[in-house]
Amino acid sequence: MKITLYTIDSNRSFEADSLLLPGAYAPFEVLKGHAPIISTLEAGIIRWRERGKEESLRIKTGVVRVVKDNVEICAEL
Repeated sequence: MKITLYTIDSNRSFEADSLLLPGAYAPFEVLKGHAPIISTLEAGIIRWRERGKEESLRIKTGVVRVVKDNVEICAEL
């Protein structure tokens, strides 16, 4: 699935097999074929698996939108 991360400083797009997000009520995982969703994100760590390698990024807050294997994250770092 395609992940696009928007921050004040930059935009980044990449492909990922899985994505773990710090949801406002509980952490949740997004996989290929996930149902459409819009959610707020709280302070925590975004984790994803890109080409078999686990990556992570700490955020302060944000919003995520998932539609048809496209994930858009707008986050404050």
